[in-house]
Amino acid sequence: MSESQEPAPQPIRDRRAPRFPDGPTPDPAGSHHERRIRSFQPRRSRVTAGQGDALQRLWPVWGFDIDGHRVLDLEAMFDALPVVLEIGFGMGEATAQMAAADPTTGILAVDVHTPGQGNLLALAERNGLSNIRVANGDAIILLREMLAPRSLDGLRVYFPDPWPKKRHHKRRLIQPEFLSLVAGSLKPGAVVHCATDWESYAEQMLEVLSAHPDFENTQEHGGFAPRPDSRPLTRFEGQGIDKGHKVHDLLFRRTAGA
Repeated sequence: MSESQEPAPQPIRDRRAPRFPDGPTPDPAGSHHERRIRSFQPRRSRVTAGQGDALQRLWPVWGFDIDGHRVLDLEAMFDALPVVLEIGFGMGEATAQMAAADPTTGILAVDVHTPGQGNLLALAERNGLSNIRVANGDAIILLREMLAPRSLDGLRVYFPDPWPKKRHHKRRLIQPEFLSLVAGSLKPGAVVHCATDWESYAEQMLEVLSAHPDFENTQEHGGFAPRPDSRPLTRFEGQGIDKGHKVHDLLFRRTAGA
């Protein structure tokens, strides 16, 4: 380059443009103009090259945004497999393990963490798991507006945000209102499986599940359940155990109802 030449100007990236044009969007439902308290807080972290590649290629195949604009046909989406909803899957390792261990069950996995979404899609492709679908957005909108009544065969909520400060307890996901909402989407006999390493949250879960008329404890004498073999040890669980936390599992069954 001669002294008289100047370097060509570089294009300026529009920060408002989506990072993955055919992938998950930051706020797919447009918040529905709701003032509702959210039980989750989106985390911003770096997407690796592998995760980004999986999002670009696989999101149009196995992923979708929770936009509240349609009712999902789960039978067509999962080729008539029974479907379990998993809310909050982190980086997706445990979800992929459960899908591999039980290919006769479909897993509808919901999260808002973009790196985790990409990681789970990559794991599904690498391990040939066709029984996973990844949803991006608010699980409340999914349950309220996009799932048909009695369309789910189970619900899994593993290590949700404990919101440990007392003033934030209202943000915890497992509340009576949430259970009433999810009950409508569960088939009679469907199992709700929760797990947490936060003692006060475990007690709250047990209290609200035991008091709710649409659910019954699978444990004959009530209380917490032993960890079933079907739930893999998760990264969060290992971190909690290392800190001396005790992990509690809760297994409640959807009653026949009215």
